[in-house]
Amino acid sequence: MDVTAEILRNTMLYGSSDNTAPAGLSSSRSLNYANGPSITRPENVNVSYIPFTLKYRDSVGLFGAENYFVKVNVKLDVNSAGKCFEEDGWECASISNISNEELYWETAEVLINEDLVTVNTYLPATFGMGIYRKFDGLLSIDLKNLKTGNTYIDSWLDVRLYTADREEHPYDRMYIRENDFFYIGFHARNTRRLPYNVDCLVGDVYVREDSLTDDERRYIARRIS
Repeated sequence: MDVTAEILRNTMLYGSSDNTAPAGLSSSRSLNYANGPSITRPENVNVSYIPFTLKYRDSVGLFGAENYFVKVNVKLDVNSAGKCFEEDGWECASISNISNEELYWETAEVLINEDLVTVNTYLPATFGMGIYRKFDGLLSIDLKNLKTGNTYIDSWLDVRLYTADREEHPYDRMYIRENDFFYIGFHARNTRRLPYNVDCLVGDVYVREDSLTDDERRYIARRIS
């Protein structure tokens, strides 16, 4: 519930000024000055290059608010990627400088900046780091609370994934569509500024929905119909 109007009314009524110090936003009831204090007012982050890791860490603390939400908008750019994503029916090649010929096979020779021609009915290989778009493609989201190493501090902070419908996701892994969004929620059980150390890996896995096992399908972000 948005109580901003009520807070402003009280301020005008009593003639006081708000405490905007970040460390005391929760205790002073001034969350209207906080960043991403609710899932309806999150901070926005855009991701198009995969895999990509969102890093959240601070030794000072969690913004002085009890909750902090981030809305991650994922719009896949198929022209570039940080790793090889296999096409259906193909495997990514691995290249090394070791000459180790096996039976029936000869060591390949990679020519750089040479004309590509067909040899003995074999088409030339091309090298790129783009993405072959998959029908019903799903991207993985992996939330990792790395913690600070202090069990007394870490026990005061929870981190969770939320679907596009603002429903809590019960796992630290989620699968979403190529052009979709999700939320990350940081929840403190204490109004003190708490250190944190969290990573969110977007797009480490890119697969077709029908290729998931029954066990893996539970990670798909459900939408309210």
